[in-house]
Amino acid sequence: MKIAHLILTHANPHQLSRLIERLTHPDADFYIHVDLKTDIQPFLFLKSENVKFIKNRVSVYWGAYSIVQATVNSFEEILVADKKYDFVNLLSGQDYPLKSTADIHLFFENNLGKAFMHTLSVANEWQEAIPRLTKYHLCNYHFAGKHFIEKCLNKFMPSRKMPNNLVPVGRSQWFSISAKHVQYIVEYLQQNKNVKRFFELTWGSDEIVFQTILFNSIYQKDMVNDNLRFIDWSEGKASPKTFTIDDLLVLQDSGKLFARKFSETIDAAILDELDKN
Repeated sequence: MKIAHLILTHANPHQLSRLIERLTHPDADFYIHVDLKTDIQPFLFLKSENVKFIKNRVSVYWGAYSIVQATVNSFEEILVADKKYDFVNLLSGQDYPLKSTADIHLFFENNLGKAFMHTLSVANEWQEAIPRLTKYHLCNYHFAGKHFIEKCLNKFMPSRKMPNNLVPVGRSQWFSISAKHVQYIVEYLQQNKNVKRFFELTWGSDEIVFQTILFNSIYQKDMVNDNLRFIDWSEGKASPKTFTIDDLLVLQDSGKLFARKFSETIDAAILDELDKN
């Protein structure tokens, strides 16, 4: 049972090195997408037979489709790699495992063929996301006057409707899915340019597009509404809480495989304790 860990990162090569070291396993490889806005040179010391860097890099902007494109580009390179994988595990450079590497591999070995990702119904369970889909968002574009044009579009144009009669679901961007699901997502976006265009005008599309494509396919039966990650949004900010040593017991009791987010510069002690346990 082989895992491809796909890690999206933009900073702190040392913390990324630590994450890779903790997840190193004979049946694991790492694919690193470094934001195109970031100098890749400080990261290249990590390159090895099992650590590869995504070639088709993207400049990633918060809330924009660019992070979806970065993920899809990475998927494409994983799919044509010499090795074949059972799971693709999408992580950020600020994630960290809560279980041992052996336990993580055993879990996936016992759940072959499944897709672990959030699938909250936008219509019923996650209604705050409705304006993302019904309004026009130009967050993926960079030109003078885009905010004025965005206002005009939303004032004079009719509300947007989901393409292909897709039922939208989602919530968290991060997930662990089988290789067959990755293949299906890539091919679907290649064959349905209208879906890509729709999500290019959607704010936070990374939290919806992948889950929605799978949920509206024959693979819906494989989906488990659990992304296996502990993420704390209790602070009410645009980004989740950064964990410190004070959160150790909560993290250990979460039952999850991974958590985000962590920062060595804020508190490295929590990573040390997780390593010990």
